[in-house]
Amino acid sequence: MPSRRPELPPSHLPAKRIALLAAALVGGLCLAAPPQTASAAPVASAAGKLDNPYVGAKPYVNPDWSAKAAAEPGGSAVSDEPTFVWLDRIAAINGTAGARGLKAHLDAAKAQGADLVQLVIYDLPGRDCAALASNGELGPDEIGRYQTDYIDPIAAVLADPAYANLRIVNLIEPDSLPNLVTNAGGTAGSTPQCATMKSNGNYEKGVGYALHKLGALPNTYNYIDAGHHGWLGWDSNLVPSAQEFKKAATTNGATVADVTGFIVNTANYSPTREPHVKITDTVNGTTVRQSKWIDWNQYDDETTYAQGLRSALVAQGFDSGIGMLIDTSRNGWGGPGRPTGPGPTTSVDAYVDGGRVDRRLHAGNWCNQSGAGLGERPTAAPDTGIDAYVWAKPPGESDGASRPVDNDEGKGFDRMCDPTYTGNARNGNNPTGALSDAPLAGHWFSAQFRQLLANAYPPVGGGGGTGGDTQAPTAPTGLTVTSTTSDSVSLTWGAATDNTAVTGYDIYRNGSKAGSVTGTSYTDKALSAATTYQYTVKAKDAAGNVSAASAAVSATTKATGGGGGGGSGLKAQYKNNDSSLTDNQIRPGIQLVNSGSGTVDLSKVTVRYWFTGESAAGYQTWCDYAQIGCSALRTAVTTLPSARTGADHTLDVAFGSGSLAAGASTGDIQLRLAKSDWSNFNEADDYSRGGGTSYADAPKVTVYVDGTLVWGTEP
Repeated sequence: MPSRRPELPPSHLPAKRIALLAAALVGGLCLAAPPQTASAAPVASAAGKLDNPYVGAKPYVNPDWSAKAAAEPGGSAVSDEPTFVWLDRIAAINGTAGARGLKAHLDAAKAQGADLVQLVIYDLPGRDCAALASNGELGPDEIGRYQTDYIDPIAAVLADPAYANLRIVNLIEPDSLPNLVTNAGGTAGSTPQCATMKSNGNYEKGVGYALHKLGALPNTYNYIDAGHHGWLGWDSNLVPSAQEFKKAATTNGATVADVTGFIVNTANYSPTREPHVKITDTVNGTTVRQSKWIDWNQYDDETTYAQGLRSALVAQGFDSGIGMLIDTSRNGWGGPGRPTGPGPTTSVDAYVDGGRVDRRLHAGNWCNQSGAGLGERPTAAPDTGIDAYVWAKPPGESDGASRPVDNDEGKGFDRMCDPTYTGNARNGNNPTGALSDAPLAGHWFSAQFRQLLANAYPPVGGGGGTGGDTQAPTAPTGLTVTSTTSDSVSLTWGAATDNTAVTGYDIYRNGSKAGSVTGTSYTDKALSAATTYQYTVKAKDAAGNVSAASAAVSATTKATGGGGGGGSGLKAQYKNNDSSLTDNQIRPGIQLVNSGSGTVDLSKVTVRYWFTGESAAGYQTWCDYAQIGCSALRTAVTTLPSARTGADHTLDVAFGSGSLAAGASTGDIQLRLAKSDWSNFNEADDYSRGGGTSYADAPKVTVYVDGTLVWGTEP
């Protein structure tokens, strides 16, 4: 098999970068400007811009983020680190509640004596077409508004002569161009939204316009987002990605001269380096590339990926002096679970899984990952071809909500942020590994920040979680049963305290561990109906210390059917009449069966099929066939007052008249619904959808008599 792409030797670098690297290795980013010497001075390009804007810079510390970090236990140890400012919507330019605007940030930078400000430019039309949690405010065709209402105002602020002495680093549009390479058709992870953005070209037009408009300013430095090794590192993706980046960088007035470099691992968790697993390793004659984790990838960490991609970019015509940034804000993977050496050599999987420091369940998991820690602190020119380690994603800001949350920011609910979701094609259908109780993307997530701090690698001060901490947290208090169904029990409790930080809780059912969470609530599922269970909870910290158990509580699940219903005997059966997950119609087959002993008045019955709409469009419904006659049915779509897991709408089926005798069935009812604008659905996360093509009992299709639930379980 091909070997890992080698690091670029100094002899292949332009003279200006050799001088830069030699000078920069004496130190990293600093919050107090270092004395300047002839050998350490930043190197300017022929265009007058610095070859690496990070060398000798004093980066800006965002006071908004810093205050939140400092308010957390132990957070003051990192609250002075420089992080990027995310301009993730038009309103962010002038400022929103609790967050200052762009001009105020630049003024604050000057007041700090800083000379480098880092911005994320992030509001493309149809933004992040493969992840609902970070969807944006602009529709797929609003390229004109992106230019005039978003990029132009940013450029106007940055062009103010008052800020001429600030170096402005722009991170251009995370996730956009990589999605065009892998998720726009022909792969299991493709989405109709990404296919639309590839077809209309608005990602490329938007990135090109931003590069051209912002790159024209004398003090700006544009870095294009380039995904991460677990996304684009395969042979089939790397060169096509470099070609896509070149296409965008020569669109809408842009040229490769507008590109200072590229950034990898933005808001992700891939390690900077895997110290115990190299792509060139073999186990008993078998390459580690054949392991399930690496899966034939050419890279297993971000440094080698960045250096390999850099070579491919130069081959496509980018300047040979371009530099790479690595986002190290959440890729440390420290704490007591960090491997200290290679895994066993019994197999390639054992070797890789036992030695890799990346402890995610799958490299495709990206949302609020459990067990993650802060990575390398921001540092200038730390490695060959690397301009800096940066904290692009401010630690403690959520990747996305773990359950649907109404908002005016255009952010949807992505099941990859739901810790109960069992995955999709992009993560090998593995559990998500996401933390529970997460807020909307970009909102402060205290539990996540505390985990990152406790699991930092290198460790943070005395709170790295790998030293001599022997003090256990206090026992959780106030354990309470908040609700029960026929197959679940929901619990909540008061937070425990610790001398460093509580990193999570273990929940015990009848004395055996049932699950773990980082928040203070948990739902135990797949239980037996009409059964009593006893629960306790224990707190834990990063050093592995575990608290005493909480006081125990008991809970009894409800009888099957959840809602009683007076013994009506009704049940719903379902079959799937449409195998496509992403077309523009939903086509459920439904029939009612009366398994009771008495006749049921159908005029009192309603059946509900629960689904997600993915847009604000209206709906239209049809009865294509019904054994009892379509004229006997009334169908409508109801918008739920608040979204639930797997549903924000229901297709309601009512009966105008008639009755259903004991032992009888309505027979086949073939329904269909579509959005009024005929846009596509994403049925993968729909609560009621199943894959069966023959009728079978369907507890996720609910039945009501006079408004009382008599069959099934609501989401």
